[in-house]
Amino acid sequence: MTSGADERRCWLCGRALGRRVQWHHTKPKSRGGREVAPIHPICHATIHAHFSNAELARRPSRDFLLARPEMTRFLAWIESKPPDFHAPTHRKR
Repeated sequence: MTSGADERRCWLCGRALGRRVQWHHTKPKSRGGREVAPIHPICHATIHAHFSNAELARRPSRDFLLARPEMTRFLAWIESKPPDFHAPTHRKR
């Protein structure tokens, strides 16, 4: 992790990163992925709450996630929250 976290942006939502940063494998590590991207913990939890590793391996792109209705709703909700905002994340039903 590099210094200057204030200047970096979340891979998913594009908001500035806060003190807590996680690293998301854009293609799951269990499926051979090596590339990682900085992400808010709540954004990371939301991805994994809605998509299986198999789904993420088939479509490891940000564009795929942004086009999904469940992510569109989440991103609209999270856009005004501060960088270190956290709330419980519920799995899909």
